[in-house]
Amino acid sequence: MTYCVAMRLDAGLVFLSDSRTYAGVDHINTFRKMHFFERRGERVLVLMTAGNLSISQSVVNTLRERIEGGGARNLCNVPTMFEAAKHVGDCLREVHARDGEALKEFGVDFSAGLLLGGQVNGEEPRLFQIYAAGNFTEATQETPYFQIGESKYGKPIIVRVVTHQTSLDDAVKCALVSMDSSIRSNLSVGLPLDLLVYKRDALEIGHHVTIREDNAYFELIRKLWSARLRHAFDELPNPDWEKIQLTAEALREDACSTQTRRETRQR
Repeated sequence: MTYCVAMRLDAGLVFLSDSRTYAGVDHINTFRKMHFFERRGERVLVLMTAGNLSISQSVVNTLRERIEGGGARNLCNVPTMFEAAKHVGDCLREVHARDGEALKEFGVDFSAGLLLGGQVNGEEPRLFQIYAAGNFTEATQETPYFQIGESKYGKPIIVRVVTHQTSLDDAVKCALVSMDSSIRSNLSVGLPLDLLVYKRDALEIGHHVTIREDNAYFELIRKLWSARLRHAFDELPNPDWEKIQLTAEALREDACSTQTRRETRQR
C-alpha cells in the first residue's frame, strides 16, 4: 500500500508520495511511486502510482519504452494533458489485457490507481486521477486535489485547508501534515517521501526533493503540528452536561410527539 496526494492550484502543482510497499510485517520494501517526464520549455508531466506494484511498474515501463522507441504517440509528443491521460489509460488497459486473466487465476485483483499532472505548453496545468479500467477524472476548482492509496487518514486536513487559491508553500505544508497523519495511522505508509513542486507556466520542475528520516523541516512540521493540535484540544470547552441533558430530553420529547401525531393520523 502507499499514499500519494496531488494538488492543482492557481499557482501550480504539488505532488507528494511515500515509497513503502507492504505485504505483511516481514515484507516491507521501498519503491519510488513518483515518476516524471520533462522537456524543459515544452512540458512537465508527473505520474504517481498506487496499488499492485507489478502492474504500476509495467505501466511506467511501457510509457518509457514508447518514449525511447519514438512511438507515434507517447507522453513527450501528445498535444495536451487530456491526451496524455488517455495515453496512460490505454497503456493501463494493455497491461490488463496481457496480465489480467493470469492474475485472476491466482486470486490477485488487478488493482491500480494513478495520478497524472503537469502542463503542456499552450494550456493550463491539469491534474487527472486514472482508474484501473483506464478511465479518468480531472481535478477542478471545486475539488483541486486527488489522493490514492491510504487516503482516509490524510484527507481531513486537506479538506479544511486546500482551495484552488492556496499558495504552493501552504500546499506543501498541508501535504506534509497529511502524509504525517497517514504515516502515524498506518504501517503501510512510510518514509522516504518524494516531494515535487511545479510552478505554473515554468515548464520545468521547480523543486524535487527526497525526504528521509533525518529531514529537519519535515521533523519540525511533525512536532509543531502535534504540539498545536494538543494545544487546540486543550482549549476546547469541557462538556456542559446540563445543556447536553436538556438537549437530549428535548429531542426525546420531540420524537415522542412525532410518534403520537403519526399514530393519531393512522387512526
